[in-house]
Amino acid sequence: MTRHIRHAACFCALLLVALLVNATRIQVVQAGSYDDNPANRRNSIARYGQPRGDILVDGAPVTGSRDTREQLRYERTYEDGPLYAPVTGFASQEYGTTFLEHSEDDVLSGTDPMLSGFPLWNDLTRSRPLGGDVVTTLDRAAQQAAYDGLRGRKGAVAAIEPSSGRILALVSTPSYNPAALSGNDATVGRSWARLNGDADKPMLNRAVRQTYPPGSTFKVVTAAAALDAGVVTDLDAPTDSPVPYRLPGTTTSLTNASDGCEDLSVREAFRWSCNTVFAKLGVDVGVDDMAATARSFGFNDTALRIPFSVAQSTFDSSLDRAQLALSSIGQYNTRATPLQMAMVSAAVANNGQLRQPYLVERIIRAGGATVSTAGSLPVRQTMYPATAARLKELMTEVVTEGTGTKAAIPGATVGGKTGTAQHGIGNAGTPYAWFVSWAQGERDLEAKVAVAVVVEDAEADRGEISGGGDAAPIARAVMEAVLNSRSQSGG
Repeated sequence: MTRHIRHAACFCALLLVALLVNATRIQVVQAGSYDDNPANRRNSIARYGQPRGDILVDGAPVTGSRDTREQLRYERTYEDGPLYAPVTGFASQEYGTTFLEHSEDDVLSGTDPMLSGFPLWNDLTRSRPLGGDVVTTLDRAAQQAAYDGLRGRKGAVAAIEPSSGRILALVSTPSYNPAALSGNDATVGRSWARLNGDADKPMLNRAVRQTYPPGSTFKVVTAAAALDAGVVTDLDAPTDSPVPYRLPGTTTSLTNASDGCEDLSVREAFRWSCNTVFAKLGVDVGVDDMAATARSFGFNDTALRIPFSVAQSTFDSSLDRAQLALSSIGQYNTRATPLQMAMVSAAVANNGQLRQPYLVERIIRAGGATVSTAGSLPVRQTMYPATAARLKELMTEVVTEGTGTKAAIPGATVGGKTGTAQHGIGNAGTPYAWFVSWAQGERDLEAKVAVAVVVEDAEADRGEISGGGDAAPIARAVMEAVLNSRSQSGG
């Protein structure tokens, strides 16, 4: 009898070992394949089983989480969803995440190891800490001013603090409410189809994901290249610039929107935005120096992230002289995002130094402790400081007595450049209205904000559309909001 008991005990022990081996195989060796199996809903249940961390603007959350009491328990909510959609993006149980909800998903969902003081314990127990919060660089007043200024028209605004690269406003209109995509019921599917089928593309982030011909705002880059290369040494000297200007090697003539541009000085040509002067100036500078200057401002950069990716702004470096002439006035293949043109303006305002723009100031745990900060970001010299000083002078004169007077702010120094970009077959489309600018308060030692505005469907007859008329007032409102908020905070 004892022998039979021993055999039964050994057999039971073998069964136990086999069970442990199989459990180890399933839970350790094959854990990855089970985790990744579409039929496994445990990850989704865990992901939505606790509130998501929040995205903060001026210390207050613009996101939240709603307890549905369902299996996927918490849905994302948004405060002023359309206002902040180009920044937050959406967090959808059906369609994933975009923008900050995507780039900071590990933090917001609580899976980032830096949120836990005991990451190994969390790995063993398969638990996750509460989601962390993402503190943005946005200025709430500037964001609201930009959104109100566009009034639902197609367009975008980007604003940067020149000395740091902090993004103060990022607006794209028309917009949408990300909350419409948060859940997983039938209404979410209908909202998704409606938004994707909308001809106005409300989910397109025009501030960072859409490129436009920058038109005459690109003359800031052309002027910088000409001054740095020594092609222009005296801003007040007459230029040898005929009107009309025949594009080199062609029979095509370039004209101006205003009269009196023939042989005009660079100062006056910049003030009144003479195409003929700057097209010829770009040809005189040459494609290599023009391309190098454009690159220094950020054109042709494929790696810019803020932290989500930004569409590449382009300046073609394989051009003939006629194409170079058009490219030098922001036409032909030259394309830029509003963020890129805000970077151009910021570099001028910051003595030629360009700080890499960024949108996330710091990451904090649910308890409020800071776990990471933006830190010091790269800076590059886009032009000589003397060149930047002369461009600041030119841009200031555009606002005081040129095409950008609608951007003037009493008691502040404001520099700007208007632009009207042609597009469409045979330039038949309604031109885009551009304005780039910067502002420095009366008591400030440096410029506090640089702005770029583009309006796709300006409210004017074709012949009246201009950056000075349509985009400059929006830029002024954003700059005023920043200057006022900085003076109130003592910044």
